[in-house]
Amino acid sequence: MRVGSSETGKSRARQGTMFRLCQSKLSSRVCTSKEKQCKNANLEKAILKCRPSASAAWEDKKEGISLIRAAVERGVTFFDTAEVYGAYTNEELVGEALAPFREQVVIATKFGFKIDPNTGKQAGLDSRPEHIKEVADASLKRLKSNVIDLFYQHRVDPNVPIEDVAGAVKDLIQQGKVKHFGLSEAGVQTIRRAHAAQPVTALQSEYSLWWREPEKEVIPTLEELGIGFVPFSPLGKGFLTGKITEETTFDKNDFRNIVPRFTPEARKANQALVDLLGRFAQQKKTTPAQIALAWLLAQKPWIVPIPGTTKLHRLEENLGAVTIQLSPEDLRELETATSKIAVQGARYPEELQKMVGR
Repeated sequence: MRVGSSETGKSRARQGTMFRLCQSKLSSRVCTSKEKQCKNANLEKAILKCRPSASAAWEDKKEGISLIRAAVERGVTFFDTAEVYGAYTNEELVGEALAPFREQVVIATKFGFKIDPNTGKQAGLDSRPEHIKEVADASLKRLKSNVIDLFYQHRVDPNVPIEDVAGAVKDLIQQGKVKHFGLSEAGVQTIRRAHAAQPVTALQSEYSLWWREPEKEVIPTLEELGIGFVPFSPLGKGFLTGKITEETTFDKNDFRNIVPRFTPEARKANQALVDLLGRFAQQKKTTPAQIALAWLLAQKPWIVPIPGTTKLHRLEENLGAVTIQLSPEDLRELETATSKIAVQGARYPEELQKMVGR
């Protein structure tokens, strides 16, 4: 579960608290595809997983804490946040909400950005080993924890060799401050180099029915190396829920305002995919969001999608996806139908796209 941003999308400028629900009915493992690696990960307890991140802020802190704890009560055990969400406030919220359950849950957070101390905004990348260790110490305090279960590099820093990054996290693991090393939006060669220096437990990147690029190289590499996959935006930043149309207007601070895939023209063209999910959902007496999540859950037992929400009824809807059984015939039918639909629009504006896959 991710605390801080919602699949229906709020502003990154207002980064606060929300959930991205990680769930897998196919495997009790968080991260790995190989039994040996899975035992090393020691994260087998989570059958439903979830992560905290941030793009939406709760005006009432109590509301955020209540939703996080409601997720725990419903079996969610994996939470993901980052220092840059807020900045800092998201980790604080997660730490406070999960303090009574710390031994029952897995918490992931991230490093890798510079944060302007005056504005709290991102100010470039910084994965220098000394900075990674400073971030770890600060995150531990905000999370009210003595260990970070999974520590991701948020974006690959081209100015710091990935071996140095992996070495810094390895030091933290040896010191008992971190349990496992993760990467986010990294390319195949970086994944291999990092994994050779310090075993990588999980990769976090976008993957859904309307963004299938990872199938070309990333997923085969993860399977080969025994690394788990945590897809964010499995509902296409809310679009695959069927609640967004070409007429939808977003808040002025909503990140989707600058995403090419969310121009009115692109939304109109991409409605065909949502209509397809709607027809499938009608057949299964479920929702388009649940079909999209069930499809992801059926891909690999070590793939753990993390949709986001700030609302309890959406949390429960997302959790309901684990009860949906898609037969081999269902999956073939979805594959055939979606292959005829050309999704329009890039998933990031050009300057942000440069930061991924390297």
